[in-house]
Amino acid sequence: MALLESMSVRTKRRIVAGTGLAVLLGVAALAITVLPRSTNGAGNGTGAGGDTEAGKIPAVAAYWTTEWPRTDFSRHSIDLKEIRSGGPPKDGIPPIDKPKFIAISEVRGVVGTEPVISIRIGNDARAYPLSVLMWHEIVNDTVGGVPVAVTFCPLCNAAMVFDRRLDGRVLDFGTTGKLRHSDLVMYDRQTESWWQQFLGEAIVGELTGKRLKFLPARVESIARFKKRFPGGRYLVPNDPYKRRYGANPYAGYDALDRPFLYQGPLPPNLPPLARVVSIGKQAWSLDLVRRKKRIEHGDYVITWEPGQNSALDSAIIGEGRDIGNVVVQKKTADGLVDAVHGIDFAFAFYAFHPDGVITVR
Repeated sequence: MALLESMSVRTKRRIVAGTGLAVLLGVAALAITVLPRSTNGAGNGTGAGGDTEAGKIPAVAAYWTTEWPRTDFSRHSIDLKEIRSGGPPKDGIPPIDKPKFIAISEVRGVVGTEPVISIRIGNDARAYPLSVLMWHEIVNDTVGGVPVAVTFCPLCNAAMVFDRRLDGRVLDFGTTGKLRHSDLVMYDRQTESWWQQFLGEAIVGELTGKRLKFLPARVESIARFKKRFPGGRYLVPNDPYKRRYGANPYAGYDALDRPFLYQGPLPPNLPPLARVVSIGKQAWSLDLVRRKKRIEHGDYVITWEPGQNSALDSAIIGEGRDIGNVVVQKKTADGLVDAVHGIDFAFAFYAFHPDGVITVR
């Protein structure tokens, strides 16, 4: 990071963009070489993936058992052929288990339009910058007394926050190094079951079929978070020099014609890497939300205002194009309250909700 800071903007862009492209191409090559191809598209059914009897490990999972001896591969809700290597090994993208925060008022040296995942529970408001989550993908934390997992999958632009409590115990999560439909596959350390980040659902192992509770959160600019919560806290790296925080290793990704490591069907009515704002199985293109600036759908209100960088555009996150700030709230007797929603790439929404509806005009 210190070296990057001493370089010109043009040099930074060339180096980081080149590195990001090389990483992505290398990951893609590894996945194509090592793993079998999925054969059933979106695959939201309960394909057996090659097993022939209850309790038997499917053939496709046999080479995973050395790294994952505790995972029960005989239990799964999806076709295991849909799971691909993303390149890194188990926890090769290391989650943050002991998050470090500073007061939002003390944040220096970052652009106010940079994006954060923000959450407030009670009087506890915290911001998790995508410049950090880009390199870790999962933060195991406790906010307002609630154990939470703050997660971000760059390849799907999926920012999800979950309650880590399940059936009387608290889970904590790591990265498997695997992808399904280009989305992060997490695992819990208690049972080493595998979880689909996009759905918050266990898809392999002892906890197959269990679902985590989604918590309302926003992806917003640092400046907006600071204005809403002047007493809030801001996540900082435990070791700021260990990774290129602030740089985007996926430079130019959200302008590509097709996502990496995804071979499923694509949405018919907009580019696969266009962003959509989703509530359940209903979605609206970000372009539509930006044009209208306010959309009401039943009890939900979606609004848009400018002033947030794309984290997946420029080689330096703070220089990314303005994609704006989306707020999704629900009408209640006490007024508007934040609602669970997604701001994801269209292909990911379509992959996990093939019967969903995307409105573009």
